[in-house]
Formats: sequence, C-alpha cells, structure tokens
Amino acid sequence: MQEIISHIQKAVLNIANELKFPDTGYQSTHNATGDTQLKLDVKSDMIITEILSKCKNIKALVSEEKPEALELNTEAKYIVAYDPLDGSSLLDVNFAVGSIFGIYEEKMSAKNLKMAIYSIYSARLELIICTDIPKLYRLNHKNEFEYIKDLKLSQKGKINATGGTQKNWSKTHASFIKSLFDEGYRLRYSGAMVSDIHQILCKGGGLFSYPATTDAPNGKLRAFFEVFPFAYICEKAGGKTSNGINKSLLELEFSKPHSTTPCFFGSSYEIDKLLSFKAEQ
Repeated sequence: MQEIISHIQKAVLNIANELKFPDTGYQSTHNATGDTQLKLDVKSDMIITEILSKCKNIKALVSEEKPEALELNTEAKYIVAYDPLDGSSLLDVNFAVGSIFGIYEEKMSAKNLKMAIYSIYSARLELIICTDIPKLYRLNHKNEFEYIKDLKLSQKGKINATGGTQKNWSKTHASFIKSLFDEGYRLRYSGAMVSDIHQILCKGGGLFSYPATTDAPNGKLRAFFEVFPFAYICEKAGGKTSNGINKSLLELEFSKPHSTTPCFFGSSYEIDKLLSFKAEQ
C-alpha cells in the first residue's frame, strides 16, 4: 500500500503545480457520463495515469475521464478508481478542488475497498489518507506531506451542504433539508464534493447530500470514484452514510464502472434523522 500512496502523492504534487497557472478552458470532448471535459480534467487524468502506471502493485486504473479500465499488471491485486479533478468547473472562480482515489482489492466493489485518499488544492495542499482512521497531511516547506491530525466526526454537526437543483428535489427531500435549517444548521455548499465534505470532516460534523432528483433519479455522483471513497472515509471517521434508504452506502453493489447513486454523508444524528424522516413520509 505504501508504494501506491507514494505514487499518488507524486501525482498530487504534479497536479498542484499545474493548477498554479491553469488553462481553464474546455475540451471539445465529453467523458463517459456525458460531461464536457475541461482541459485540466484531461491533463490531471494524464498525470495520474503516467505516474500510477509505473506502480507495480496496481492491477488497473479506472478513471472518471476514461470510458474503460486501463489494464496494467495482471499479477498485481489493487485497482485504483479515481476522479482526477473533482470540482473542476469551479476553477474559473478559483474555488478549492481536489482529486479522489479509491483503492480496491482484486475487484471494484465497495466491500473490497481497502483505502481511500483525497487531495484538496487550495491555499494549502492537503492530503487525506484513510485505511483505518482518516489522517490529514499538509505539504510543508520541505515539500513533504506532514501529518497534522486524525479526522473524526462528532455525533451532530452544524453544516448543511446539499446538491442538485432545488426545483428538481422531491418534496420529502425539500422538507428534510428545511427541517435541518429550522434547527439552525448553516448552509455551506460550494459545488465541489471534495471541498464540501472536507469542511464537514475538518469541522467535525454536518451533512453532505446529493439526492435523487427528477432529472437524475439515480443521483449524479459516481459510486466508484466519488461515493464509495468518501463513504469509507466518513464511516471510518465515526460518521454514517446512506442512499436515502439503506444504512450504509458501502452496502451498494454496481456492475458498471460509471454507475451513480443518491448519497448522504454525515454525523450519526443527521443520517439517523434522514432515515427516520423518510420512514415517516
């Protein structure tokens, strides 16, 4: 695992350098789920592919920006699924963005997830590595990732970050979100999953959600690249997750690499309230 971590660290550093003087223009191409690709989406994907392809412990790479898996070493046992630049559409306004990595053993399945990593590119470069408890590292003056602290979620938070166009929410979801605001929760939503969940983890609690909507009944966020890695991290931090019905996103199974799902991540209180709220509707 350490060799994989070292290669991911190198890729993250290279992407961070690219972001110092970015070309925020769009490509004429689309990814596997139909999103128009930014030039930096493609560049970040190329950087990760080039660097991680040199790691002998990686069996295959599966990217949000690639239609199919890139087979590498048949004798290796780890598959790395990743979103090379989450929140890239916010680069033109200089918001924080990140890269997300899920490391699966032998087969892409939530039950085979062995490690989750994400980076956040902002005023500081930070890297969160989770095998047991999510650990926050920060790039220091020596150009090394220095351990800062473990990330833990309290039983209840104060932050409410929810995605999707509100006119496309179900009445149940709209009522649930309103009930949190009625309790005094604060709206904190940038549109970059990595940034919004990072805030919840660093602040110690809250809720991030991207529900089923009328225009995206299966949700918008991709299971293997985004949802499962963050579900792994949030649950290891002492929080809970759900698709709005079940008791853990890590119970879900998908056969297609670009499958999406509604998703809720948060402290125990918010997820328990969600499930109770849904059951009463």
